[in-house]
Amino acid sequence: MAVKEKTQFIVFDVEGVLIPKNMFFFQVGRALGFFALMQILLCRLLYEAGIYSLANSLKRIFGKMRGQKIENLQNIFDKIPATPMLQSLFRQIKEKNYRIALISSSLPTIIVKRFADRLGADYAYGIDDCVNTAGEITGKVGGEVIKVNGRMKILQKILTKEGLTLHDCTVVAKDQNTLCLFTTAVKKVGYNPNFIIRIKSDYVVMGKLESILPIIGGERVKRSFPSVNDFVRENIHAAGIVMPIMAHIIGVLPVAIFIGVLSIVYFTSEFARLCGKNLPLISTVTRHAASPSELYGFAAAPLFYALGILFTLLVFPYPVNAAAIAIFTLGDSAASVFGGLLGIRLPFNKGKTLEGTLSGFIFAFLASSLFIAPWIAAIGAVIAMFVEYLPVPVNDNILIPIVTATALTLLI
Repeated sequence: MAVKEKTQFIVFDVEGVLIPKNMFFFQVGRALGFFALMQILLCRLLYEAGIYSLANSLKRIFGKMRGQKIENLQNIFDKIPATPMLQSLFRQIKEKNYRIALISSSLPTIIVKRFADRLGADYAYGIDDCVNTAGEITGKVGGEVIKVNGRMKILQKILTKEGLTLHDCTVVAKDQNTLCLFTTAVKKVGYNPNFIIRIKSDYVVMGKLESILPIIGGERVKRSFPSVNDFVRENIHAAGIVMPIMAHIIGVLPVAIFIGVLSIVYFTSEFARLCGKNLPLISTVTRHAASPSELYGFAAAPLFYALGILFTLLVFPYPVNAAAIAIFTLGDSAASVFGGLLGIRLPFNKGKTLEGTLSGFIFAFLASSLFIAPWIAAIGAVIAMFVEYLPVPVNDNILIPIVTATALTLLI
């Protein structure tokens, strides 16, 4: 009797991996009206800040949806752009005879199942008890996915049915919702992950989701070269070095006002883009500079970038602010551009590479040497690259310039 070949099992978190994070709630909130949208976004913000539990946040959000037809919510979900090339990715996974499960802690199970059917996934789990027999949202939420370790219980039931073990599993996730699945037995892949998942991951994938294919197949991960979007984004990032120079020439206040106005315009543009509208020029630049994960959600990185530069300009004097911003803009850009050429991953933070860190240090040192003594510039560059390497919850675009400027203030 022939022995059946064991298939591997892959678990995908839905939000943030397959669809833009919080996009479903944003679009539902839009349909319910401005005040409902603000309340829903506030609930998500309080949850992500750790103030609300997942269950408490979802109860408040689905309470706002009470009485809505599930068909209307399904139509809203169907219009949300999924990760590019998603159907092609799933087809390639299925060709390798892998089984797939989609697990969501934000979407009703009925919506997740329809999404799974469209992609060819084998299992789908979401929120239960939120739809009544009339097809209306009840305002209640339940199911294993919102319980502590609930996702692990779901996975173990599936594996028992499939005759597999945790060692046969790969889990692809972005944030802490899936943290209970990140055990030592499974292969853990963080996709554009937050700092907790980044620390726990065996592999970190930034950018294109298709990059997980060699990982789940146990193949050697190929070197990644910057895309056109990468070059555009990092050139914009590096251009920030002119801000402290302009501030030194015409004054800090005019430059600060310019950054503030540009940030407001950008925020308006992103909000309009999520609503299906475009602002001339700004939306075009965003499309050519955003990463794949940002392109279909709210690209917040430029706002953090502007805030980091603005705070550094206003709080720290020249030449400290100029050197810190030079280190941040040139060093961080170089680290991103050259970070995938060899793929020598650093320990503890799998999303960073040796070549990226060294390139970032060199460019940061050279740029800051224009404003401060070389030995101080070298120390500042080392500090910046160390902060950039650490997987911390504060956004790099804010943390790097502020920490670097603080250190330089103590040295000068």
